[in-house]
Amino acid sequence: MAGAAVSPLRLQLAIGCRRAVTAEDRDIHHRIRHQVFVTEQQLFAPSDRDEHDRSPTAIKVLGWCGEEPAGTVRLFPLDASGQLWQGDRLAVLRAFRAHGVGAPLVRFAVATAGALGGGEMVAHIQLANVAFFEHLGWTASGPVETYVGIPHQPMMIGLSRSAT
Repeated sequence: MAGAAVSPLRLQLAIGCRRAVTAEDRDIHHRIRHQVFVTEQQLFAPSDRDEHDRSPTAIKVLGWCGEEPAGTVRLFPLDASGQLWQGDRLAVLRAFRAHGVGAPLVRFAVATAGALGGGEMVAHIQLANVAFFEHLGWTASGPVETYVGIPHQPMMIGLSRSAT
């Protein structure tokens, strides 16, 4: 077809999630969080690391877009029984936000906590992301609160005990 415009090929890259278990994975996890929460959003200075990062019960997750690390999430139990879990530090690098990395990360965290016996997961969600979490089955669980200096909506989701 002479003269026909050729549209650029858009590659669909596979999205995957896995626990960050190696030292290299954990380093990538923290670099992504630093990029999003410290450098880009300026929510923490000089680091977003806290006591949960040192806890053996905290689970760090990496999201991949093709072969590239693209995002993270962290989860940990809030009670000794392992019934109540916290999800936090969901971060997707700017270059991958249009690729659908966030939803698999959230679903992986929810499935992981459920597989470990959890009954409910809670999170503090930036207001711009509330509709995204509602689409994933989360519901508001109280009034808007100030967390790290900006408004967040407390949200929760019930967990099922299925394998990740």
